[in-house]
Amino acid sequence: MRFSSQFLDELRARLPVSEVVGRRVKLKKAGREWKGLSPFQQEKTPSFFVNDQKAAWFDFSSGKNGNIFDFVMQTEGVPFPEAVERLAAMAGVPLPKFSKDEEAREEKRKTLHDVMELAAKFFEGTLASRAGAKARGYLADRALDPATQLKFRLGYASAERFALKEHLGEQGIPVPDMIEAGLLIAGDDIPVPYDRFRDRVMFPITDFRGRIIAFGGRALAVDAQAKYLNSPETPLFHKGSNLYNGAVARQAVHDGAALIVVEGYVDVIAMVTAGYPATVAPLGTALTEDQLGLLWKMADEPILCFDGDKAGRRAAYRAVDMAMPRLKPGKSLRFALLPEGQDPDDLFRSGGRGAVAEVLGSASALGDMLWTRETESAAFDTPERRAALEARVNEVVRSINDESVRRYYGQDFSARLRQLLMPKADRERSERLRGGSGNVRSGNFRDFSRGMAGSWQRGRLNVREPMSQPSARLSGSPIVRGYRSALPPREALILVAVVNHPWLLEQHTEEFSELEFLHPEGDQLRRTILEAVIEAGAADSEALRAAIAARGLGSALTRVEAAITHSSDWPARAGAAGDDVAQWWTHVVTLHRKQRTLNRELKDAERALGDEPTDVNLAWLRDVQGRLSALDGTEALMEGFGLSSGRPARNL
Repeated sequence: MRFSSQFLDELRARLPVSEVVGRRVKLKKAGREWKGLSPFQQEKTPSFFVNDQKAAWFDFSSGKNGNIFDFVMQTEGVPFPEAVERLAAMAGVPLPKFSKDEEAREEKRKTLHDVMELAAKFFEGTLASRAGAKARGYLADRALDPATQLKFRLGYASAERFALKEHLGEQGIPVPDMIEAGLLIAGDDIPVPYDRFRDRVMFPITDFRGRIIAFGGRALAVDAQAKYLNSPETPLFHKGSNLYNGAVARQAVHDGAALIVVEGYVDVIAMVTAGYPATVAPLGTALTEDQLGLLWKMADEPILCFDGDKAGRRAAYRAVDMAMPRLKPGKSLRFALLPEGQDPDDLFRSGGRGAVAEVLGSASALGDMLWTRETESAAFDTPERRAALEARVNEVVRSINDESVRRYYGQDFSARLRQLLMPKADRERSERLRGGSGNVRSGNFRDFSRGMAGSWQRGRLNVREPMSQPSARLSGSPIVRGYRSALPPREALILVAVVNHPWLLEQHTEEFSELEFLHPEGDQLRRTILEAVIEAGAADSEALRAAIAARGLGSALTRVEAAITHSSDWPARAGAAGDDVAQWWTHVVTLHRKQRTLNRELKDAERALGDEPTDVNLAWLRDVQGRLSALDGTEALMEGFGLSSGRPARNL
């Protein structure tokens, strides 16, 4: 919304700065001015001054100053239009009149906001009713307790075809308004409009003022065509221009929290629960240019938190490509990759806040992520490949529109290329300049950078011909440090089962030795167990624990055992009968091998269908879902399973 200078001047005239500031700062008269403690800094002596004659405020402790609009924006974390609206309400001044068409559109939007609020309350009530039992079970399985459900206003859309439509109709809402709000599906080939969301857990989506503008629905049926379904584009909702949890995150960032971007609704809730309130997510799409702009309005360097698998890396690289031309001084991105096979919810539940903090703490700068992508092949053994690398880096740097940022990226990548491709003798000399600490001595680095910057300014890199192949670099990279954060639950189950039931290895030693463990600490425990059994013949649990402790891994085993919290994991614990353990071992190892592969394929299929909704991609998705469903069936307890351990039979 644009405001005329006359309207803004009227607000300034009606609202003395001392009145606006005095709502937040306790002011005392000091001559012609007012003074108080800074709202931006902790201080004991007042250094914040207000001058009504100048219509300005001055904060000498933080160096900030401005007018009434600046004060509201900086203390309340809102954009200029919203600051104007708040001040207009304070002054009792009506906002400027729209044209008749604009006024009609605004009235319609207000009506649709009311419709969405009624729908949200209906979904909340359905979740709390008997019909919402299945949805409550799903939320309980995801560790979303009732308090969290209320905080995020989660709900449930029943499987009935006209439940919401009939409810809103009873409230006097006309069907065309329901359709325009995106709550009903209608069309020329649909004689009777019906509910868009059915048998789904509902996540309300708000705008940056906290008003509900759309919904995201998570299917509970295994064979649902789309796991997640969002509201369509409406007068209220443009999915590429909004962020889930954006209103809360904006205030949290203003209060000092780090801005984090994850992939889904449950991921946001898990991160907020873990103590990261400024967490947001795109709305069913890859990050868009508009969303990137929203992020940069809130924070200078948002952290994008992606899965650590190939799909997650591709998403990170897409974000890199989108951000590069739009970089500005001080505006960038950081990237944190999760352990493969885990989302933020899994990570928090298995490793707690510490595991999440480690992943975020190892976030990579945008330049590091880009450099990793361009060099991850590590194959620069021919002149053509080295030239291709130089050309790619040149092209990336040229894509940056801001001149100063482009210049500094040129210097940075020049140094990286020189270090990567320099002859062996020069590399050794460079290591000596680093003094063994990994940091280039400042004087030599300044001379080196100055020369490389000159080469870049002339339009190309002057990289000396390499003589040897570089060593592996990614193992110590911050990008992969996040993989050390939390042991995947199934890996923990397998390790604890073997420690508590070492007799399993009498028949499954080869199988255990061939299992792929993602977590470095878990894999180290696996190797230690094998060595102890093979070399020392550790045949009982106590001897095996002693061998693990002797190798300095006692604390690692304690952490692994602490990761097992579900009652259904009882076969891994001591005391379970051998027959039960043997049956359980077969299916848990099968799941470990198959489910990782299928889950990766499922994500690829879902993304493919979202990008290109063809029959082929739909068939692929259904095929993967079918295989996963069949695999899930192996987790069902067989009738009588557990009797040997004293557990009652279950009929499925």
